[in-house]
Amino acid sequence: MPPLEAWEKVYISDETFVDSIHGKLGCITCHGGVSGAEDKETAHEGVVREPDSVAQCAPCHTETALADQNSLHSTLGGYWAVLAARSTEDKMPQLEEMMENHCTKCHTSCGQCHVSMPTNLGGGFTAGHEFKQIPPMNLTCTGCHGSRINDEYKGKNEGVKADVHWIKGGMPCFDCHSADEMHGELGEAAYRYDGPPVPSCQAEGCHDTVAAGDGIAYHTALHFEAMSCQVCHSTTYKNCYSCHVAQEDGVPFYKIEPSVLDFKIGRNPLQSEERPWLYVPVRHVPIDPEAFAYYGEDLLPNFDAVPTWKYATPHTIQRNTPQTETCDACHGNADLFLSADDLLPEELEANKDVIVEEIPPAIGGGN
Repeated sequence: MPPLEAWEKVYISDETFVDSIHGKLGCITCHGGVSGAEDKETAHEGVVREPDSVAQCAPCHTETALADQNSLHSTLGGYWAVLAARSTEDKMPQLEEMMENHCTKCHTSCGQCHVSMPTNLGGGFTAGHEFKQIPPMNLTCTGCHGSRINDEYKGKNEGVKADVHWIKGGMPCFDCHSADEMHGELGEAAYRYDGPPVPSCQAEGCHDTVAAGDGIAYHTALHFEAMSCQVCHSTTYKNCYSCHVAQEDGVPFYKIEPSVLDFKIGRNPLQSEERPWLYVPVRHVPIDPEAFAYYGEDLLPNFDAVPTWKYATPHTIQRNTPQTETCDACHGNADLFLSADDLLPEELEANKDVIVEEIPPAIGGGN
């Protein structure tokens, strides 16, 4: 083992790393290079900055590393699923070029969560070469999921309170989102909401006593059947419109305009046995028919195949919300429900199954 002075040049945190399991492996085991070389150039031949997760991590963390190959963090499968639905096979080469230029930096590896910050955040170690079993939330999760989820959860959108889970206990992402979920060990998913609702509000140890007839006025069997928890317990969240990608002087960029804070209840576009509710919050996603026009003409010929108002689980949870103030704060309140008037003309067909044509009538009730 080289003296600590040599290790300090590769940004380790302290002497404890040298004696740790990963430290004892040595640099070459993970990063390659030439052992015993006397000059820097030779020593660095074949060095890999970002070690391959499967090749380097699977020998010890086999189940997790192999499962992670199919996780949405690694595959960006949710994006591909939507692109495939909205486009056609002959258009995919141009869309693959677009994804390579604009989206692949969102791919993550084991190291980008457990040792360094994600490429999307500019990279760089979180604490030298210290391997963290639980990644630092503010340097990893919100590095990628920051502009929307982080701002919602921590109350950084003007006039919108932070999520109650943050206010009450500063709960980190990992208290709800399990390692199995993020590593893809719950099964291969084609998109974010493929499979059962995970995390679940009523999971063991959370709100597992919440049920119809539990003494809370609005917790009726009809409500539990008709709507997801977030319909009553979410507040204002961000909706984004009109994302366009392009390049300038060889540098890829994207532009979203506008971003709107709102709350809308729509018909459940993912209604299934696992998500049986009729009503769910829906969020406008940043897409339009010409979003990828920089890379070719008519790249989304089946634009209407997928709604632009999508199933949503906002990170703006509150026990008491404007829609729980009285029965008629929700019933008969057309402003809460997604209607055709909320849509752009080019979106009407795509969202025909999401808009609420007949809202629940007012019942003249109080609490």
